[in-house]
Amino acid sequence: MSQRPMPPGPPPIGFGAVCLRGFLAILFVAALAQGVYLEAIHAPEARFSETGFTELAQTGLLALATLLLLYVRFGLRMVPEVSLLLLAFVASSLIREQDAFLDAYVFDGAWQLLVTLIILPCLYAVIRRRRAFVAQFPGYANSFSFGLFAAGFLTTYVFSRLYGRSEMWEAILQERYLRTFKDAAEEVVELLGYALILLAVFELTLLARHWARARHAG
Repeated sequence: MSQRPMPPGPPPIGFGAVCLRGFLAILFVAALAQGVYLEAIHAPEARFSETGFTELAQTGLLALATLLLLYVRFGLRMVPEVSLLLLAFVASSLIREQDAFLDAYVFDGAWQLLVTLIILPCLYAVIRRRRAFVAQFPGYANSFSFGLFAAGFLTTYVFSRLYGRSEMWEAILQERYLRTFKDAAEEVVELLGYALILLAVFELTLLARHWARARHAG
């Protein structure tokens, strides 16, 4: 795929658009939090398990983000190397969330094999076209989407892992420690991180559509 020229940066976003997107994001995050609350009340036997709302919502968020990135990469054909790298990361995260199912119904270690089959070819393609990646990256790095994606990554893959440590919750709760507290802390923070990643991918989709229209107009 040949490299296409990109606009120098993301388009300006008006105040009204910022308010609308912010309001919708608030509703979205609030709905997820309410879902966790309802899970805790009405599904105590499944809460924070593979069949509970929190885990299923994580899968749904990652699946939607994967579909949007497929659209950006193969539909709009914008920032192909950048979007391919993001697609590999999000799709691998989606597969990782299915580890219990894959281990139980496919074979033990199936998710590691599938992630490897995604990551290695994508990394090879990006490294092979690293000059194109470097040329495309500034247009994305200076966008709102990149900031959201970085926040989602840090929330999910750094903070939730540290915040959900058993040792921390054993120290906080001491003799009142139950694993449910640890699971709730880790999974809910992870859910927030995935929500931020989905919002970032949605913003990238809007940005890529703007770039595609500019390309066709030029």
